[in-house]
Amino acid sequence: MTPLKLVETDPGKFSLLLGTGGLVVDDLVQELGHEPNGYFWEGVAELLVTHEAPALAGRFSYDPEAGMFCAYGRDRAALEDLGTRMSAVATDGDRVRQLVALAAATGFEFDD
Repeated sequence: MTPLKLVETDPGKFSLLLGTGGLVVDDLVQELGHEPNGYFWEGVAELLVTHEAPALAGRFSYDPEAGMFCAYGRDRAALEDLGTRMSAVATDGDRVRQLVALAAATGFEFDD
């Protein structure tokens, strides 16, 4: 799940974290017209859930910041699934391009 981390913040409560800045895809994200911040990565998560993993919808919440993406909730399995999917994007420029193209094709706007 690298570069994401899943931590148990309280018994039965989990946070999926991605520190922004320094990711291998940051320059590409900027080339595609976006800021590689936590809000951009929230958009990535939303696209993944909506278009690739609709069974994850409603199973966690988001709380991004400029310097970090965060999804949290009690459903560890759902957060692990999201983390695996997001890791594939955070480490692969082709996946970033695919999701940015999907966003454009569907009218999705990143809040970055």
